Amino acid sequence: MPAQLIDKVASLPLTPGVYLMKDGLGHVIYVGKAKQLRKRVQSYFYNNKGHSPKVKQLVKHIRDLDYRLTDTELEAFMLECQLIKEIKPMYNRKMKNPLAYSYISIVDKAPYRQIEIGYEPSTEAGGLVYGPYTSRSTVERAVLGIKESQLILCSSPHSRNSRCLNHSLGLCIGMCGGGEAAVAQYEAVIDEIICLLEGRDSRIVAGLEARMEEAALRFDFETAAKFRDYLGAVHSLLQKEQVIEFTGANKNIIVLEPVDEHSHKLILIKGSVILFRTLLATKALNEGQLTGMIAASAREVFHSSSQTAATEEMSRHKIDEAQIIYSYLKSSSSHYLLVPPEWLEDEGVTGLEEGIAELVQSSVLDM
Repeated sequence: MPAQLIDKVASLPLTPGVYLMKDGLGHVIYVGKAKQLRKRVQSYFYNNKGHSPKVKQLVKHIRDLDYRLTDTELEAFMLECQLIKEIKPMYNRKMKNPLAYSYISIVDKAPYRQIEIGYEPSTEAGGLVYGPYTSRSTVERAVLGIKESQLILCSSPHSRNSRCLNHSLGLCIGMCGGGEAAVAQYEAVIDEIICLLEGRDSRIVAGLEARMEEAALRFDFETAAKFRDYLGAVHSLLQKEQVIEFTGANKNIIVLEPVDEHSHKLILIKGSVILFRTLLATKALNEGQLTGMIAASAREVFHSSSQTAATEEMSRHKIDEAQIIYSYLKSSSSHYLLVPPEWLEDEGVTGLEEGIAELVQSSVLDM
């Protein structure tokens, strides 16, 4: 590692931010985020025996780096996402293609509905589409697990009158043979899968859990591990659907994140878009002052942005930002308030002020 780079890494602060790795020509080849910049960047160069081959290859080409500080870890996540999409660094694409999204489509094709996985949503009339999902392998593993557990893992899905090989192995109920009872049973399973993906029924998850536990009781740990992996993949799909539903609702979100003992970062979000952020000197303000300042900012920002943000559709290019915000809100360390639209219409001491006062109490005064 060049001496200049050693000095630069050693001088990095222990604060949140984004680092941009460069090659010998000055091109940005990798962008990453960190809660503590120095520790994260040092991990690339020291005690690196556990690194993957791709990371080891990246390190060989690093000759310089830049960094951008943020006040909070959430902002570092969002800035990393933005920079990857703008710069498209070579090693970010190698390690994880940010544009490789997959969709699950349920299409009405003779002789019965089919489950399809693709990089683009199906355009078949009357079809149902779920996604986008950021991991093709996770989608494929989840669908395979669902099909296997529900005995619809047909090896001849377009057949009308002959049962497939998987039927003889006990993995397919035989709808490929054309029997009315088997087709009706298959269609009922498809309806259950739709309910699962839409968050209305979790019987399939319970079935996967039962198969895993049964295998463990038989000491068949290989099969138990297989269904454990299936379960993890299905849970990942369900969380992604929750992300899309939550973000598509264009909720108004007030985030109040501690920066240090003297200040907090106020972040206002609509859907998956950060609309406003500012640093508040919370130590120098009392509860009433803080509540009033935050309420005034929320009313102004959410009112002025309501038209543009409300018309913005969820697309696969928004899913990364949506995932970051959703994961933050679900974390135990988050401090936020969801603001119903009606709170923004009222004047005086209303639900907005009361909600912000509780947020200030939990984020600022209870520290």
